[in-house]
Amino acid sequence: MSFLPRPAADYDGHHTTVSADDGTPIAVREFGAADAPVTIVFVHGHCLRTESWVLLREHLMRYWGDENHLVFYDHRGHGDSGVAHPRTYTIDQLAHDLDAVLRTIAPVGPIVLVGHSMGAMVMLAYARLFPETIGTRIVGVGLIAGAANGVTRVGLGRFLSGPAVTSLQVAVRRAPRVMQASKHLSRRIFEPMMRDAALGTRKVSPRVLAVATTILNETPLLTMSSFLDSLIRFDETATLHRLGAIPTLVLAGSADIVVPFAHSVVLASQLENAELVRLDGAGHSVILERAEEVAAAIVGLVGRSAAAVHGRGPEFGPEYAVAG
Repeated sequence: MSFLPRPAADYDGHHTTVSADDGTPIAVREFGAADAPVTIVFVHGHCLRTESWVLLREHLMRYWGDENHLVFYDHRGHGDSGVAHPRTYTIDQLAHDLDAVLRTIAPVGPIVLVGHSMGAMVMLAYARLFPETIGTRIVGVGLIAGAANGVTRVGLGRFLSGPAVTSLQVAVRRAPRVMQASKHLSRRIFEPMMRDAALGTRKVSPRVLAVATTILNETPLLTMSSFLDSLIRFDETATLHRLGAIPTLVLAGSADIVVPFAHSVVLASQLENAELVRLDGAGHSVILERAEEVAAAIVGLVGRSAAAVHGRGPEFGPEYAVAG
């Protein structure tokens, strides 16, 4: 698929704030026209933020221009969004936050959801909590480097259930400022190791390395540690059938050691209308290191979603005509 240069909208997007149901401010960036035929909402991963999508967004904007409405937002406790009580740092709460974003930013029209890592998990929780939207408002789903369960069984996730993680959570809750200072001191030591875990086996460009390094480790330790309980217990296997026959993209890198590719194989095997894409040599940060290929797969997902919507008949109305 060829991405031809097209004029893009405001490079930094339109900034707005959505109030979650408990009042937590959620920072949102929009690109393209709000009344475009389709809205594509991007849900980032654990300890990341909106900037993790920047390279992918550039490819999509060159391809689509303003034809579609692209929405990016920061989870609570991440990026520019507000902090909240640690007990609200759960995947279920993030699914409710996603619902608040959709109700506010895209109250009408079809929506394609695209999630990376924990963002993919949030979308599965959303499908369980808001099943009436699947196949009506939600017409396509992209699960990138995601899993339905078992994140502590293989890969780096095995370390999440160890006693060291429990000790870290206790220490962070008792002395968050001290632990955050310790994090800054140790960043120089651990950052290269974490970056190697996120990126795959191929050489990546200096710009990809710069973006990865910039967003790496910026999330407060209290946020990072508080979400671990929810990640450890995560199991939405019984939710997968709720996605029904809507077009689904399951994409991951073969060299992902954070959420190994086997998780994507299992996901795709349990979805009725899934396309499985494996990017050889890519790591967990596949949306950065292989942004153009991921963008092409998302364009294909939106196209399949458009065809599915158009095939449902005139009851969906002209506002459901999807560019792609």
